[in-house]
Amino acid sequence: MFFHGPTATDSILANLTLNAPMGMDQIIYNAVKDWLKSDERAWMITGERYYRDYPDIVFRKKYTIGADGKPVIVDNVANNKLVNNFTKKLVDQKVGYLLSKPLTVQTENTQYEELLTDTFFEKEFQRLLQRVGKESIQKGKAWIHVYYDENGEFKLKRIPSHEVIPLWKDADHTELDAIIRVYSYTTYEAQNRKEVTKVEYWDQSGVKRLIYQDDQVVPDIATYGNGWASAHFTLMNPDETEAPFNWTKVPFICFKYNAEELPLLHQIKSLVDDYDKQKSDNSNNLEDTPNSIMVLKNYDGVDLGEFREKLTLYRAVKVTDDGGVDKLDVTINTEAHTKHQDQNRRDIYEFGRGVDTQANNFGGDPSGIALKFLYADLDMDCNLIETEYQWAFEQLLWFIDVHLANSGQGDFSNEKVTFIFNRDIVINETEAVENAQKSVGILSDETVTANHPWTTNTKDEMDRKAKEEAAAQTKFDQGQYDGLPDEGGEDDDVDDGN
Repeated sequence: MFFHGPTATDSILANLTLNAPMGMDQIIYNAVKDWLKSDERAWMITGERYYRDYPDIVFRKKYTIGADGKPVIVDNVANNKLVNNFTKKLVDQKVGYLLSKPLTVQTENTQYEELLTDTFFEKEFQRLLQRVGKESIQKGKAWIHVYYDENGEFKLKRIPSHEVIPLWKDADHTELDAIIRVYSYTTYEAQNRKEVTKVEYWDQSGVKRLIYQDDQVVPDIATYGNGWASAHFTLMNPDETEAPFNWTKVPFICFKYNAEELPLLHQIKSLVDDYDKQKSDNSNNLEDTPNSIMVLKNYDGVDLGEFREKLTLYRAVKVTDDGGVDKLDVTINTEAHTKHQDQNRRDIYEFGRGVDTQANNFGGDPSGIALKFLYADLDMDCNLIETEYQWAFEQLLWFIDVHLANSGQGDFSNEKVTFIFNRDIVINETEAVENAQKSVGILSDETVTANHPWTTNTKDEMDRKAKEEAAAQTKFDQGQYDGLPDEGGEDDDVDDGN
């Protein structure tokens, strides 16, 4: 049997109607129209924009009040735009802490475990999982699409969250009824540039490919012909005939950052914007504000520009009668600015649930308890992420099990699988080694080995240790033991005649 992606077929053309007041085409159109201008999608795009070093401060203009009392853009003053990318640091910190190490898959069925570890949850998947992790934190959730490629290989692909409109069956968003994917790209017709918006509607009956244009959605016949509506995949029979097949679930899996599906930026945007603004304004003040302001009395001139020019050229100005020039000293309250920014920074890490590596209490050689306290917020946030991801892995496992059964590799649907996230935890290494040594004989060797800071893979380490012990025993049995001699030395074998 051979699986491959959707193909043109006349046998499964879908009728875009439901038992509803409006047709399915109108329902899809309204869903897409609302999504494109929704706050949820806007937050997703903003979250990615901030991660990529384009916060609001980058687009700020400098204004002054004009003669008519209305704001006027000014270009001849400092307008520094200092970007402090806390969002990127917090996102990368969470992903690095939770997803930097390979996932451990455990099940009692050895064959099943080897299939999962070597075929599905290998290095390529680890890279995909890290990208999914970044997206879910940036945008509140991320999506993985399950499909068969043109060679019939089972594949997983990340779909950008701002392209996916989920239609859930329940209020807790645990089971999908359908998925609408909407994405745009630029094409050219002759010399004219044209933006095309395409729509895909996925449910348990298959997928429909449409074009969003002229206040409606229409079948994408130009690209797919009669295959604009097709099954999820087709099966190539031994007689080389094709049979359309569908998953009994919508082949998309949601990885949520939190139960509310809110991005990290939603918690800290106002704080990050204020930090950028205050730092930029302080830089502008240092650049623009003079050390003093001149107060002129009976200046023999009419133009302040002329005054500044003569003062620069001659270091002197002419005044009349009892005129003069006084000076007002200008001081910038740097202490208040520093306190405000320090508090801003603490709040960003507090509500962003991260670790500020520039904090006064970070560094040195803290104990394990102190490190746990420093990483408490980050650890708590990752606990919540892991809970959501565990559910997503259960959904992914369903598709893997169905694929294994359909491809004749075995039915493992009743096997219990445990997914272990190996966190990159910062520890006091000396303390951890000492605790491991003290635990020998109290805990199992496997537990001690798993918690030793030098262990990267518990199973491999246990196998190496077992081989070393077996080799040592073999040498001993063959009389090749190279241990130390007995304390008695040679005299132990001497007969003293008594």
